[in-house]
Amino acid sequence: MKIIVDVMSGDNAPLELIKGAIEASNEYKEHEIIVVGDENVISDVVVQNELQLGSITIRHAPDVINMEDRALAVVREKRESSMSIGLKMLAAGEADAFVSAGNTGALITGATLIVKRIMGINRAAIASILPLTCPVLLMDSGANLNVTSDNIVQFAFMGAKYMEKIYNVERPRIGQLNNGTEYNKGNALQIESYQMLSESGLNFVGNVEAKTVPFDTCDVLVCDGYTGNIFLKSVEGMGKFLMGTLKDVLRTNVVTMASTLTMKAKIKDLKTQFDSSEHGGAPLLGISKPVIKAHGSSDAKAIKNAVRQAIFFVNTGINDDIASFALDYDDKKLLADVEKLYDQT
Repeated sequence: MKIIVDVMSGDNAPLELIKGAIEASNEYKEHEIIVVGDENVISDVVVQNELQLGSITIRHAPDVINMEDRALAVVREKRESSMSIGLKMLAAGEADAFVSAGNTGALITGATLIVKRIMGINRAAIASILPLTCPVLLMDSGANLNVTSDNIVQFAFMGAKYMEKIYNVERPRIGQLNNGTEYNKGNALQIESYQMLSESGLNFVGNVEAKTVPFDTCDVLVCDGYTGNIFLKSVEGMGKFLMGTLKDVLRTNVVTMASTLTMKAKIKDLKTQFDSSEHGGAPLLGISKPVIKAHGSSDAKAIKNAVRQAIFFVNTGINDDIASFALDYDDKKLLADVEKLYDQT
């Protein structure tokens, strides 16, 4: 299996991303890692930091998509960027998956226009696992600021397939993030989505308030990308805040410091749970080939784990399941439209 890593995009590029690619290459020896970026810059970083690329190959890309660039830059002004070239390689079948910590808007746009969506899927979505005791998949966590109720239903179906395949959850519970649990809460989008999800055949448990998400209320949480991104970052920020507070409490005096030793394993587990680098990245569900969005502030550990996630994603074959659903969903939607037309004649 070949995995492409964009080492020029992200807050810690290129050093941490190159180091992460090297760590991934050393750990997952049976797979080939290809790094995309400015060959001269990569070579200089490797020499200056006494790194060894080993079996890693470099694909030269002279340009970079910055965080400030507009989304369409990936297919217009910066077609020679590491992100654009990496996505073109994936689309051409030169590799099996692509990992990038770069500009989210550009990555979504590039993946959609270069790699293409799965036939029948209207919008790709970022699928993020929330760092909770019981895993909850957030759909969408940042790809789509504005969506329709039909998009929400497709997010729910893709999310359900993901939880079935990745976490072996039977009949995943679908919840819609809202400001109340009643069916008529929210704006027009939430009200219409509620009705459509109720009739979808999915295991829809209704509207879910943000405060109840950590308490095993659903397996898949659906919303628009704007709301989802704010919710995800709030959870991540609160996790860091609580870990910092706990650290201060345990350092209060000699007694509390001594008690830390008895809880060392549990504290380590808790820290790991809220560490975004452990998850590596989030797949773009709905894209025809695996694209993994790593956190913009990813370090070497996060990139290594993003590669691990890319390998796992390819091996599950979940895109085939989503493609089968999309075709079936389109057929059902077409039948419903025909029946509606027939009723009107």
